[in-house]
Amino acid sequence: MFIICWQGVAHSQDLAEIQQRGVLRHLGIPYANFVTRAGDGFDIELMRLFAKQLNVEYEYIQTDWRRAFSDLTGRKINIDGEHVEFLGEAPVRGDLIANGLTILPWRQIIADFSDSTFPTGVWLIARADSSLQPIQPSGDIHKDIAEVQKILKGRSVLGLKFSCLDPALYDLDRTGADVRLPAQVVSPDDMVPNLLRGEAEATLLDVPEALIGLERWPGQIKIIGPVSTRQEMGVAFAKHAPQLREAFNAYLRGIKEDGTYIQLIRKYYPMAVYHFTDYFNFLQPQLTLTPSTE
Repeated sequence: MFIICWQGVAHSQDLAEIQQRGVLRHLGIPYANFVTRAGDGFDIELMRLFAKQLNVEYEYIQTDWRRAFSDLTGRKINIDGEHVEFLGEAPVRGDLIANGLTILPWRQIIADFSDSTFPTGVWLIARADSSLQPIQPSGDIHKDIAEVQKILKGRSVLGLKFSCLDPALYDLDRTGADVRLPAQVVSPDDMVPNLLRGEAEATLLDVPEALIGLERWPGQIKIIGPVSTRQEMGVAFAKHAPQLREAFNAYLRGIKEDGTYIQLIRKYYPMAVYHFTDYFNFLQPQLTLTPSTE
């Protein structure tokens, strides 16, 4: 159940005010290939192109998982699993959040989301030397999730609060797993390194980060199975910025039609089209079946 306490309204700026100001402020968190520590990424390029279409300058503002929605909405927010509480005012630092942000029910209470920008889901990932073995896929995602839950009793699993990797979202406490929440983790990017350092036997990881992890640490991790059904990622907007959200959705439809979107997918997530063939079907015939060489 969601518990919400509103104490006044802190208005974020909508499209007209942003165009008058002349700058689109992009809140982001370094994560996977959506926002990289090198200063590029799928969502960085997506937002730069959006700012260009709006005829405004682009500004990237780094935030973190704990405060991102406060930076967007102007409200101090406390989150505990699916419990959301608004505690008071906070500075508004940005106009939208984009960094591979999973659309979750509690987040939809805080902010409005764009149309889907990327498909995802949450998997259980283990060290290669773990006795945990990958489940045999059944073709039914709900049965596969149940199989993963059965083998978690007594196993140590890393999670990350304030993100899509929060164990409370997937009822891991009911599985008998030894759930651990590393205090020093600031991004899902840190989950595999912590796993390999021995902080737990397994970790929750969403699909884009898992795909990158398999390439970055070959032979050191393995996929056990899903802990969630298919999820979607999107861009978060303050609820008082409907025109900005509508403008972004129109822009997103345009780049999906003209081929720009799939070029970005192939640049940052070349294997995604093979893992989410149903999602990317709408891009045929733009889509070729040969992996990108970029």
